[in-house]
Amino acid sequence: MNKLNKLLHQELRLAIVSYLAGVEWVNFNKLLDITEATKGNLSVQIKKLEAAGYLEIKKSFKDNYPLTQCKITDDGRNALDEYVKDLKQLLNMK
Repeated sequence: MNKLNKLLHQELRLAIVSYLAGVEWVNFNKLLDITEATKGNLSVQIKKLEAAGYLEIKKSFKDNYPLTQCKITDDGRNALDEYVKDLKQLLNMK
């Protein structure tokens, strides 16, 4: 039996990657709304996902305000697909 991906098994990181799997780019404030996380915790978790190669993060400015946008990478999408597959196998759902 495959072990579940420890990086994705954390609730907030799984929520981030799962949401991003259905959109192209999303800004930080939208992720705050979706996840109901604190700014600090969300920031830490997206950095961990970026370091693993699961997210691409783009920083810019909009109307003189910082704008952080996130996008799932192919590696992130593959990791999520594998995580779901492993979870189904664990639950005998194949």
